[in-house]
Amino acid sequence: MVATIDITTADGIVRGRRGRRVLRWRSIPYAAPPVGDLRFRAPQPVRPWTGVREATDFGFAAMQHRRGALIGPRRSQPTAEDCLTLNVTAPVTPSSAPRPVLVFIHGGGYVLGTSALGLYSGARLALRGDVIVVSLNYRLGAFGYVDFSEFSTPDRPFDSNLGLRDQVAALRWVQRNIAAFGGDPGNVTIFGESAGAHAVVSLLATPAAAGLFHRGIAQSAPADWAMTAAEAREFARRCLDNLGVARADAVTALTTLGANDIRKAVDRAVGQVLWEQPGSFPAAPVVDGDYLPQAPVDACADGSAHPVPLIIGTNRDEGTLFQRFDRTLPTTPAQLHTALARCGDEDLEKRVVAAYPGFPSRRAAVRMGGDFVFWRPTIALLEGHSKHASCYAYRYDFAPRAVQLAGFGATHALDLIPVFGGVDTAVGRAMTAAGGQRGFRAVQNEFQENWLSFARTGKPLDSWPEYSVERRSTRIIDHPARVEVDPERAKRLAWDGVRVPALG
Repeated sequence: MVATIDITTADGIVRGRRGRRVLRWRSIPYAAPPVGDLRFRAPQPVRPWTGVREATDFGFAAMQHRRGALIGPRRSQPTAEDCLTLNVTAPVTPSSAPRPVLVFIHGGGYVLGTSALGLYSGARLALRGDVIVVSLNYRLGAFGYVDFSEFSTPDRPFDSNLGLRDQVAALRWVQRNIAAFGGDPGNVTIFGESAGAHAVVSLLATPAAAGLFHRGIAQSAPADWAMTAAEAREFARRCLDNLGVARADAVTALTTLGANDIRKAVDRAVGQVLWEQPGSFPAAPVVDGDYLPQAPVDACADGSAHPVPLIIGTNRDEGTLFQRFDRTLPTTPAQLHTALARCGDEDLEKRVVAAYPGFPSRRAAVRMGGDFVFWRPTIALLEGHSKHASCYAYRYDFAPRAVQLAGFGATHALDLIPVFGGVDTAVGRAMTAAGGQRGFRAVQNEFQENWLSFARTGKPLDSWPEYSVERRSTRIIDHPARVEVDPERAKRLAWDGVRVPALG
């Protein structure tokens, strides 16, 4: 018989699963299902329930291609529009004081991903740090990051920035309810990787998120993804064209068409833009002058972002994963030429190429592409936010031998394994089968001890100095770890001041 545990939330009682060392609640609703008249609308409050709601199994992932919702070999989580749920993991042992709370936002380019991935449960992190770990789903792609508000009518409005609004709604749920699970609503750290890291920096710039979190960790954030209102309208029209829908029929089509038909049309539009304009990301938050008044990099620069402490960094070899499996990043000389030409700086390509010895070799091009999308805007955001709040910069350099031999190095998303304590899982053991287990464990300790110290106190360990534009101290997470001052200075200067338009 499965041991269970009931918790009373503001909306009703939820029943979770009691394990030997952790407690788990899965797919708790934090907003009403965004279906029917709520499709393309801001998240609405949950309708309270009577009795006990089972929260022992996962419900639906957000609408996406089934490959994006993989949670095991050849096993995908079912997808549906009814996806606005979160999960809570807590140590089974009672605590004399409320525990710090870490809220994880998954990545996937705002078009893929699910919080049901086993690694994201946070059980090992919760046990090591005596913390509560929350993970959440939010609307993706067509239903979360396309702005159809141009086609609103008084009778059928459409809202912008739906995925971002979902994340705020989840954080509001945490504020209302996490104390019942043993968490401290006054000590909430949001953290995410890739698009999830971009969500973290977007929340810094979202007025509605004020007071809902107290520090942030952004792992591999493409920090300057942001659509202008004009760019968002252009992309939404392309999506309608792919649906074969006239502008005059937009409301009827968007309200009545099947979710999968809309999802497929938008996925095609995303692919078209990525093919035509390497380095652009059309499924992104919109600077609409209202819900998101400024792009995150700009808000951090002028001090209008929430002045919370921030850890932010990138992986040394971000681009290798995309070069092998996903051509959405510019990682070839031709793609890079197209991407750099869009930045409006006539001397940029010459300046950047000079900073990457060996270009146009494959290795130099892949490194340049990763830096273009991830490291370049991370530095820009650090330069701004560090003037208004404590910032800590890192670069992740370590890769087990098997990962190096496969040609990936410290690639995109590799850091998720040590952050969540996965070095001794089957995946971690496979990565270290050819050697590097001691180093990978040391890196795991480095990540977790610093992440947990930051969640408890707002500062990593004393061995990690604060970032400033005068010194640019950066923690190099490797075996052994070290601190470097202004690493890759020539490359930083080559990218200095570069801003990338979302579209065309």
